Amino acid sequence: MATRRAPMLPILFLLCWLSTTQAAYMKYKDPNRPVEARVKDLLNRMTLAEKIGQMTQIERTSATEQVLKDYFIGSILSGGGSVPAPRASARDWVNMVNQFQSACLSTRLGIPMIYGIDAVHGHNNVYNATIFPHNVGLGATRQISSLFRGLIHACDLDPDLVKRIGAATALEVRATGIPYAFAPCIAVCRDPRWGRCYESYSEDHSVVQTMTEIIPGLQGDLPANYTKDYPYVSGKSNVAACAKHFVGDGGTQKGINENNTVIDLGGLLRIHMPAYYDAIAKGVSTVMVSYSSWNGVKMHANRHLVTNFLKRKLGFQGFVISDWQGIDRITSPADANYTYSVQMSIIAGIDMVMIPYDYSGFTSTLTTLVNDKVIPISRINDAVKRILRVKFVMGLFENPLPDLSLVDQVGKKEHRELAREAVRKSLVLLKNGKSAKEQLLPLPKKADKILVAGSHADNLGYQCGGWTIEWQGGSGRITGGKSKQLKTVLQIETEIVNSRYVPFVAGTTILESIRSTVDPATNIVFSEAPDVGFVQSNNFSYAIVVVGEPPYAETAGDSLNLTIAEPGPSTIQNVCGVVKCVVVIISGRPVVIQPYVPVMDALVAAWLPGSEGQGVADILFGDFGFTGKLPRTWFRTVDQLPLNVGDQNYDPLFPFGFGLTTKSRPAS
Repeated sequence: MATRRAPMLPILFLLCWLSTTQAAYMKYKDPNRPVEARVKDLLNRMTLAEKIGQMTQIERTSATEQVLKDYFIGSILSGGGSVPAPRASARDWVNMVNQFQSACLSTRLGIPMIYGIDAVHGHNNVYNATIFPHNVGLGATRQISSLFRGLIHACDLDPDLVKRIGAATALEVRATGIPYAFAPCIAVCRDPRWGRCYESYSEDHSVVQTMTEIIPGLQGDLPANYTKDYPYVSGKSNVAACAKHFVGDGGTQKGINENNTVIDLGGLLRIHMPAYYDAIAKGVSTVMVSYSSWNGVKMHANRHLVTNFLKRKLGFQGFVISDWQGIDRITSPADANYTYSVQMSIIAGIDMVMIPYDYSGFTSTLTTLVNDKVIPISRINDAVKRILRVKFVMGLFENPLPDLSLVDQVGKKEHRELAREAVRKSLVLLKNGKSAKEQLLPLPKKADKILVAGSHADNLGYQCGGWTIEWQGGSGRITGGKSKQLKTVLQIETEIVNSRYVPFVAGTTILESIRSTVDPATNIVFSEAPDVGFVQSNNFSYAIVVVGEPPYAETAGDSLNLTIAEPGPSTIQNVCGVVKCVVVIISGRPVVIQPYVPVMDALVAAWLPGSEGQGVADILFGDFGFTGKLPRTWFRTVDQLPLNVGDQNYDPLFPFGFGLTTKSRPAS
């Protein structure tokens, strides 16, 4: 017997060696294997807990090393204003991301997490980043297509500009170690009363479709013959993009945020859906679902549109992510029946859930629903497959830990010049002179004395708007060339008590840009809210009045009256009633200005231009000409709303596409 068994020993050793070798070789870790083969291999190795962990996105303040390991967390995000430290440097951000990532990589399968952030007009959470104009301003930009009899025909959109902005934003986001941006917003805002209207490029879906060119800017250009509708991220200088908010978020009744969009299927497909066709064709990696409802059905629970239409009919192969606590709001009041909310959202087709805090409640609830066969494991596998697909495509498995090679990209000169160009192209000239023979713009640089007035003339926070450093933005002024601060109401109250301040982003206010542009001999006088007597007694050559809306985001920006708060209207009347003036409106949307237009000599819609106020002075003083066109209708009164181009009885103050042009003044 012993002699017969002896020859079996080498065979047993060989089998053991082969088994060990096969175990050591994990197909999903091999970058030479096709993405789908890697996804399948990894998915087959995962437990239910590991799969549900991949579907879970938590806020960075919830992300301890133990939580990341115990729950196999698949994604982390920074909410608005959530930073590793005040004035955190790019190096600080990279170190934070690496710390989180190292914990995720130490789990059994070593699946890297994906870190996401709202970079909606530049890397707006990060100190010293370049802050570009908000989308409404970019929707106004036009490229100069031809010259005819001295007039600029600037009817062509400028998708190359937003593509370059996307590429610059991607570099600054990657510089902080982050590979995923919750942008762009491709909503079609149909009512300016909506507090997110400035996140929309236009009321016209064709403009929004054109501006999806920001996606290849963020993600990189698709290679030739790339698989249609497949997610794509070019490399370590690009980020995964997110088209949001699916679908109809810009069409809610009375513009109320998160409200109901009442429209038939044909209207939904004609107005709100087309930009998603373009986004998917350009390889967008993720899609975020809207808080809003369509004809009474919450989008976070709408299986027909999320699964049947987006995934199946349109063929979207990236992953679908919820909005912040979006599944909680399926019920009213929010979180009234969490089990139902989890069930409905996952069955609807949401793949990754932005929790952001109650990760234990979500994972335990979803686990129970799967174990009880309420949610089929096939739905979980589909979600995880999509998440892993994006992670493999973007190279996270090969390069999970960011390095410091891009830290000098944040706020770099070339990006600020690009933002300045975007400001110039976004300005829309609505009035120029009391008559064609009395044009005021461009302004002369050489004058005895110029008045600059208004609450928004020397305030970077107002210039940048919401989603800047903090979720709601804030007030931030520059004095003496030093950045003072961005403040929320709570911070202002706290600082009064504690006598301290928080620094704001780097940039140039409109007042500063005027001072740097005019002739050195010109006397600039600044007064936020001058009275009539002050204006009359100073013999000003002309005045520049800069007023508008305070910063806001989302529901806090909903407005049924759209008026400019005092002292804006009083400043316009006090100044323009005495001296020749140009009024510059800083706003995220059209606001009520009809009562004040007759007293103005010139009127400019500057939207929310961001950190590079110099772009405003470039145009006002004629270094460049006006080319911008209204991306949305400017109403006469709020009683007309909603009012969009093509409506019956269309009678706006300024129509969609309107914008006067000027030629640049030859350099002296």
